[in-house]
Amino acid sequence: MKYSKLIIVVFALVLSSCSAIKVTTDYDTQVDFSRLKTFAFYKPGIDKADISDLDKKRVLRAIERELLAQGFTKSENPAMLVSFFTKSRERVNVNQNNMGFGWGWGWGWNPWMMNGMNNNINVSQFTEGTLFIDFIDKEKKELVWQGIGTGALKIENREKKEERINLFVKEIISRFPPGNEKK
Repeated sequence: MKYSKLIIVVFALVLSSCSAIKVTTDYDTQVDFSRLKTFAFYKPGIDKADISDLDKKRVLRAIERELLAQGFTKSENPAMLVSFFTKSRERVNVNQNNMGFGWGWGWGWNPWMMNGMNNNINVSQFTEGTLFIDFIDKEKKELVWQGIGTGALKIENREKKEERINLFVKEIISRFPPGNEKK
């Protein structure tokens, strides 16, 4: 019974580690972010993103939705421009679980000992993606904030892909403006 509970816990940890998104941000401390209330997308930067046009649309919609939810306004004459780019790489995780337990009496070898050592090696391969979202001061033409989200990409189907993109964007944008970081 204890063994089956342990397997369930390990399985849950593996699944949750794959879904976690690590987010970091960087910004110019000299910028007054309270004046950046309007935005537009910076097409030349977005065109360079190395993903399909459909995924670009998904990312753009997610960014727009999150910014509007935070009270920003999309504008023809914006204070900030929004751009993004992506990177990805293949990752391999190798985990070895040595669970040394058995049943029997006393020390040493026992003919009734069952499974004296259990060596489990789990190998998993996945694509790790990184989404960079840049906010550029339109007036100064300078990068003022960058959010970076890194995590496993899941592309089993279109709905799962869109859900994952939305989660990446939501986690990144939730850290803007500076001071809005999760503790």
